Amino acid sequence: MSEETKSLNFIEHIIEEDLANGMPKEHLRFRFPPEPNGYLHIGHTKAIGISFGLGEKYNAPVNLRFDDTNPAKEEQEYVDAIKRDIAWLGYQWANECYSSDYFQQLYDWAIEMIKDGKAYVDSQSSEAMAEQKGTPTEVGTNSPYRNRSVEENLDLFQRMKNGEFEAGTHVLRAKIDMEDPNMLMRDPIMYRILHAHHHRTGNDWCIYPMYDWTHGESDYIEQISHSLCSLEFKPHRKLYDWFKELVYAYSKDEYPLQPKQREFARLNLSYTIMSKRKLLQLVNEKIVAGWDDPRMPTISGLRRRGYTPAAIRKFVETVGVAKRENVIDVSLLEFCIREDLNKTANRVMAVLNPVKLVITNYPEGKEEWLDAENNPEDDSAGNRKVPFSRELYIEREDFKEEASRKFFRLTLGKEVRLKNAYIIKGESVVKDADGNITEIRCTYDTDSLSGSGTEASLRKVKGTLHWVSIAHAVNAEVRVYDRLFSDEAPDGHKDKDFMEFINPNSLTIVNAFVEPYLKEATIGERFQFQRLGYFCVDEDSKEDTLIFNKTVGLRDTWAKQKPKAKQPQQQPKSQKNQHQRPPIEEIKQLGKKYTNLPEEKQQLAKQKIQALAEKVTYEDLEPLFGTAAKKVGTRIAAMLTLGVLLKNGQKRTESINQFIEKALEDQHELLVAEAKQV
Repeated sequence: MSEETKSLNFIEHIIEEDLANGMPKEHLRFRFPPEPNGYLHIGHTKAIGISFGLGEKYNAPVNLRFDDTNPAKEEQEYVDAIKRDIAWLGYQWANECYSSDYFQQLYDWAIEMIKDGKAYVDSQSSEAMAEQKGTPTEVGTNSPYRNRSVEENLDLFQRMKNGEFEAGTHVLRAKIDMEDPNMLMRDPIMYRILHAHHHRTGNDWCIYPMYDWTHGESDYIEQISHSLCSLEFKPHRKLYDWFKELVYAYSKDEYPLQPKQREFARLNLSYTIMSKRKLLQLVNEKIVAGWDDPRMPTISGLRRRGYTPAAIRKFVETVGVAKRENVIDVSLLEFCIREDLNKTANRVMAVLNPVKLVITNYPEGKEEWLDAENNPEDDSAGNRKVPFSRELYIEREDFKEEASRKFFRLTLGKEVRLKNAYIIKGESVVKDADGNITEIRCTYDTDSLSGSGTEASLRKVKGTLHWVSIAHAVNAEVRVYDRLFSDEAPDGHKDKDFMEFINPNSLTIVNAFVEPYLKEATIGERFQFQRLGYFCVDEDSKEDTLIFNKTVGLRDTWAKQKPKAKQPQQQPKSQKNQHQRPPIEEIKQLGKKYTNLPEEKQQLAKQKIQALAEKVTYEDLEPLFGTAAKKVGTRIAAMLTLGVLLKNGQKRTESINQFIEKALEDQHELLVAEAKQV
């Protein structure tokens, strides 16, 4: 089996088998068939990606068809939103189709079925029909109207179409088998009376076809070769084929190809609901601001939050095509957008919780415009100028009067570097009457300007802070979004309503200060606020009012909040370590022996270090950057750990860059090799 064949998913295998068995490639045709009763959400992206992806792979047309059979719930707004979302994702459809275009053809086929004794008008109540349909373990019973004459059925069906009856008085049912083990085959409803205005056909119709009757026959009319749908439609396949084979007998000369339905596992995401009905409830009850609220899992909401088409397509590609249902951790989606924005988003400085910092030995009235790199991941992004002055804003949490040795930000008597600027030292604070710090007073090292090339500028300090010059600061509203639900499966509890799991802290509005470079930012433009996360300009922004939405943080903070699996109360006596060491301590221990191990065991140690690194935070790792040069094994272990953190979205700090640069200058080949990989 070739490498290419091995990589095919099961749907592609089916298509390849059909082609090998004689299906002409030009007969391949796919479709994406949304119902226009709500906005598309992240769950739909899998179906979109599969159908349009197959179209791209086989150079085959893909129809966008709206299965618009329920005018009571469908609106033109939803049609427009669906088209906009699919186009934004980067897909192009061959034909824009509507099931309502086929209403007359469907009606004509239904007439043929009545004439052939394959359909009848039932006048029972919905409750009576449900009762006589039976259960999965008990067969159904025939309707008392099942043996109406063809003439009576034709007359009643025509009068249903003409609007002579009230809704609920009659339905048209297919005559199949009330004892079939598949309950969907027990005389399913084909048409119901519905006096409602349709967004496309207006008031032309008083009867509307049911989904199971419409969907497959629309595939047949469009000559779709492979009708792909999610697993919940697998029981419907038998009915799909029954209808298809019946209409094929009526119209095989006009429509020679019979579609093939196949099912794949839908996309389920943790901390998310995928029901359009429940999403509509969130909108109607004003839990969110609308379908495009950045907390919503809709494509419109994700776009407004700052997600990119590339990230979403990468996510769908990573999830893959499966036959079994499973739940994908939402952190994978967040990882995909971090990875994409890390490459494309310019780095800027913004302060969300400001406290004033005064550099007492910096001349009053002086200002400098310092060079700042826009994106270290993109050589073409260039540089910009950032204003620097005596008075700055920094994040309030970046300062403590007294701190432990593991606090690498600003404190009294210690030094940190201001990003792209100077090294400063905390000297004193000013407090208000309540004891709150209102001002931090510092001094700066005049020769320590970042990038100046002087010996003082290369001096190492453990912390780097972002900042904004007060004199040049631009006010901005920042909408800090978190997950809308606090539970991994908000609609997975039989005894609780999903609304009980709404996260009360899903939106926090912050008045922030940003550097003046952002005054020129345009709606939808994405940035990394250094040390804070990724943000984009919201559409509510105006010329004098900048509004940013938080897309995602730099790291997955939810991972730490997940409850840990319960450990056994008693461990076997043979187990030496009664208390497991923290992952960073395990890494240090592996590092101590690393250089003395033979090559084969080094590889095993390397794998263990990289696995442990998944459980390590940057705060755990940073102290190892100062490891003595002679402890090369520990430095190699730190470098391996750093590689994993960077891959998982950790931004490159100045401390990281200095650690890597020093390793590249080392004499030990193993350390240099790992540094090059990072």
